[in-house]
Amino acid sequence: MTRHMTGTREEWLAARLALLDAEKELTRRSDELARRRQELPWVRVDKAYRFEIEEGSASLADLFRGRSQLLVYHFMFGPDYAAGCPSCSAIADGFDGFAAHLAGHDVTLSAVSRAPLAKLTAYRRRMGWTFPWASAFGGDFNADFNASFTEEQQRKGGVEYNYRREAAADAERALEGQQTGQWREDSASGDDGGPVAEIAAQCGTDAATYTRERPGMSAFVLEDGVVYHTYSTYSRGLDALWGMYQWLDRAPRGRNETGVWWRRHDEYDRR
Repeated sequence: MTRHMTGTREEWLAARLALLDAEKELTRRSDELARRRQELPWVRVDKAYRFEIEEGSASLADLFRGRSQLLVYHFMFGPDYAAGCPSCSAIADGFDGFAAHLAGHDVTLSAVSRAPLAKLTAYRRRMGWTFPWASAFGGDFNADFNASFTEEQQRKGGVEYNYRREAAADAERALEGQQTGQWREDSASGDDGGPVAEIAAQCGTDAATYTRERPGMSAFVLEDGVVYHTYSTYSRGLDALWGMYQWLDRAPRGRNETGVWWRRHDEYDRR
């Protein structure tokens, strides 16, 4: 027997109409936030970043692939990972399908990771994705855009992620509650088998190494041959880009999470 509140169709409709007003207000607020994102000042990018893509060595301007706008997903796949982050993989499952639509609207969507290109292309082949993926191996791109950090930064408290500085030794806890709103920050650190350590193991590494990479997205525009940085977001700012959660938020039981339930799409038990 259900423990959820039940009611008549008339009671449901009254409650639904009240919720509709709140949803419309949220939509209007979201439109306003989108406008404010687009009004942020553009910051010229003068550093000569280099990437490896399937066609060879590339500049940041090359990643635009002839278009005027570039959206970069900072995919957690460090040089010492054996496989890409399953959380980032779930996000990529969503944007792989609509990257072609963005390309048709003058926007290139590309993932960028610090792992060598051979690892990225092999993993993309395994996942069946087609979006462009660039390797920033050996470069500063992900570090400069606050999506990768060094062991020294972790140890000394020099990690600045999601526009705040983390205390030393807190890096492993930092992703708890960020990859899913249901994780408690004190649920576990990487040392005692918590969710971050669990995901790190799925990447073939330890929690400290895993959390030197962070998820994020950055936006750029190319105008008159000059690249400008326009926007970046991290942590729960990526929620709206994590397509499965938008569907779960509309399911009867919502996110209904007690831990790391998701897997790479080829790892679920096929029944």
